[in-house]
Amino acid sequence: MCAESDEKRPSPLWTRDFTIITLGSVVSMLGNSLSGFAMSLMVLDISKSTLLYAVYIAMYTAPQLFMPIFSGAILDRFSRKKTIYTLDSISAVLYAIMAAVLATGWFSFPVFAAYCFVLGCIESTYMVAYDSFYPLLISEGNFQKAYSIASVLETLSAVMVPVSAFLYRHMGLAPLLGLNSVCFFVAAVVETRIRADERYLLTQEETKQEGLTAPRQMLRDVHEGFSYLFAQKGLLSIAIYFFFSAICGGVSSVIVLPWFKSAFENGEYYYMLVWGMALVGRAVGGMIHYRLNIPSKFRYRVALTVYIVISICEGVYLFTPIPAMMILCFIIGIGGITSYTIRVSATQSYVPDERKGRFNGAFNMLSTSGALFGEVISGVLSLFMSERIVLLCVMLLCALAAAVFIGGGRKYVSYIYNRSQ
Repeated sequence: MCAESDEKRPSPLWTRDFTIITLGSVVSMLGNSLSGFAMSLMVLDISKSTLLYAVYIAMYTAPQLFMPIFSGAILDRFSRKKTIYTLDSISAVLYAIMAAVLATGWFSFPVFAAYCFVLGCIESTYMVAYDSFYPLLISEGNFQKAYSIASVLETLSAVMVPVSAFLYRHMGLAPLLGLNSVCFFVAAVVETRIRADERYLLTQEETKQEGLTAPRQMLRDVHEGFSYLFAQKGLLSIAIYFFFSAICGGVSSVIVLPWFKSAFENGEYYYMLVWGMALVGRAVGGMIHYRLNIPSKFRYRVALTVYIVISICEGVYLFTPIPAMMILCFIIGIGGITSYTIRVSATQSYVPDERKGRFNGAFNMLSTSGALFGEVISGVLSLFMSERIVLLCVMLLCALAAAVFIGGGRKYVSYIYNRSQ
C-alpha cells in the first residue's frame, strides 16, 4: 500500500533548477518593464507622432522576424542554458552603455532606433532559448501549473509600469536603464547555477550529418523546423491563428497608448488604470490555473471560446466609458492568461525536446512577422482613420481567424490541447 501511495504522489514543481530559473526571470522582467515603458514615453514625448512611435516599435520587432529562424536551429545543437545567461550578460553591458550616454544629455533618434534593433536581436534569440529550455526544468505532470506561474510573473512585472512612468517624469530615462543593467547582471549570475542536463544535445549529435559545414547544417535544421511545423496539422493551425493574433497585438501596441495620450490629459495614467485591470485579471487567472487544472477534455473548447471573447472585448473597449474599459480589460486579462497557459503547456509538452528550438523558432518567426505587419499598418492606417476603428477591424479579423483555424482544425488542435500533460 505504501508503494502504491508513493507512485501516485505527484512530482514536486519547485525543484532547485525551476526555482532558479523563476527567480532569474523575476529579476530581469522587473528591470525590463521598468525601463521599457519609460523608453516608449520618451519616444512619444520627443516625436509626438504615432507614425514615429510605430517606427521605434518596429525597429525593436524587426530582428525578431528573422533571428528566431536561425537561433532555433542553432539552439537545438548548442546549450540553451549557456545562451540564456550569456545574452543576459550582454544585455547588462548594453543597457549600462546607453544609460551612460543618455546621462550626458546626448540623444539621437536614429542611434536610439539602431540600439533598439540590437536589443531586438538579443531578445528574439533569448526568447527561443528560454522557451525551449524552460520545459526541461518542469517536472512531470506540472506543465499547466508551471506556465501559470510564468504568466503571472509577467503580469506582476507589469506592475512596474506605473512606477516606471513616475520615475521617468522625475528622474529621466538614464537611471532606469542603469537599474535594468543591474537586473540583467543579477539574473545572469543566478542562471549560471542551474544544473539541468541538456540530454537533447546527445540526440542531436547523433543526427548530425558528417561532411556538412556549420552553415549548411544550420540551413538543414531550419528546413527541418518548418517541415516539422507544416507536417503537424494541429501545430500549424495553432501557429496560423497566432499569426493573426500577433497582427492584432502589433496594432494594439501602436494604437492604444497614443490614443489615450491624445484623448485624455495625462492619458498615460488612464492607460495604466485601464490596463491595470487586465493585470489584475491575469493575476487572478494565474492563481486559478495554479490551483485548479482544467480537465483535459475541456481545454480545446475553453481555448476557442477565450480566443473569440477576448478579441471582441479588445475590439470594442475603446468605445466605452472608463469603468466599462476596466471591466472589459479584466476579462481580457483572465482570458489572456487562460489562452497562454493552455497553448504553451500543450505545445511544449507535445513537441519533442530535440525539436523544441526549431519549433519555437519557426513559431516565433510567424508571430513576429504578424506583429511587425500589425505595427506597420497601424501606423499608416492611423493617418487616414480613427485609431479606435483600426483596432476594432483587426480584432474582428482575429475572432474570425479563431473560428476558421482553431474551430476549423478541431480534430487536430483538440488532440494537442486535450492531451494529458
